[in-house]
Amino acid sequence: MLYKKVFYEDREIENERLELTDKGSLYFFGSNVTFRNCTLVLKVSGRNLIFDQGTRFVDCTFEVKQELKNHQQWVFASLKGCRFKGRLTGCDFGHWPNYSKGAEHGSIEDCDFSEARLGACRIMGSDPATIRFPKWPCFTILDPIGRAPELRDLTWPGPLGELIRDMLPKHPPNTRALTYYAPSAAKLVETTPEEIRAVIEKFDCIVY
Repeated sequence: MLYKKVFYEDREIENERLELTDKGSLYFFGSNVTFRNCTLVLKVSGRNLIFDQGTRFVDCTFEVKQELKNHQQWVFASLKGCRFKGRLTGCDFGHWPNYSKGAEHGSIEDCDFSEARLGACRIMGSDPATIRFPKWPCFTILDPIGRAPELRDLTWPGPLGELIRDMLPKHPPNTRALTYYAPSAAKLVETTPEEIRAVIEKFDCIVY
């Protein structure tokens, strides 16, 4: 398939609504572009969205109309005061220099995911205290690496405890927050969201 290439670079874009919905297009975000007070409507897969180092989004809204899966390239972008709506799964945000060259410019601050559904999404190397996470049935583990011993010692329903013990050490050391969608997590280990909630209610570093 021959893709049409759409470039955003070397300018500041303000107060615009951008519809990134053409599945036959590749959308390139350059290193010298700033989006300010814009609404970006996303209805393409992650492979259609390509961020260069230092792309800046300030006070923007992302309306994710098609579930965005496994899009780690957010760590190349600087996100400040942005809002996210829609479903995101396996996405990473923040500061993760070891991810790839250029990722040292990534950051996330004062962003709002309260209207999003996050599944297995991570905040990397940034302060989660500035971020609004989605409420239940999503739940967010703060400092999952530092609190790993406590998480492993909890009695989780079914095989979920074993999964947590196996998976937590595999996350990078600078993982600051980890958000799951309870129905998906429950289905994976053949339990119920209610049984998961009964456990996380006892743990003060889990936000739900």
